[in-house]
Amino acid sequence: MAVEAADLARAFERAPALVDRLVAEAPFATAGAAIARARTLLGAMSERDRIAVLDAHPRIGAAGSTLSPESLREQGGDEDPAVLERLTALNDEYERRFGFRFVIFMHGRTKRGALGVLERRLRRSRERELATAVDEFLAIARDRLAA
Repeated sequence: MAVEAADLARAFERAPALVDRLVAEAPFATAGAAIARARTLLGAMSERDRIAVLDAHPRIGAAGSTLSPESLREQGGDEDPAVLERLTALNDEYERRFGFRFVIFMHGRTKRGALGVLERRLRRSRERELATAVDEFLAIARDRLAA
């Protein structure tokens, strides 16, 4: 099934620098082709531009009123105040350590489950974490295009 401009805008929300480039080349024959092209475009971007794409992504545990319908669905419930407080603290630590937003493919995970992932990823090198964050960002987009 072809991937049209509207599909790309929904899948890569809040990342206009990437969406604009993808839309200029749309439609794509498949979701896989769109994701492959997005990966190539991200790889060709400066680190600063890749980080801008990641930083446009909403924080895990952000207030529901600030999220798109897709992000709200993906982040789900689990509004335990202790979990949200811990996520805020770990997100702050992550952003100080690495200089960009923590991105995780949440499908099938709870916010409580994301805590352990975030704690483990804080122990990685910046280079490895930047690559992982891009992979997670693309996994989110792939899932949205498949929906």
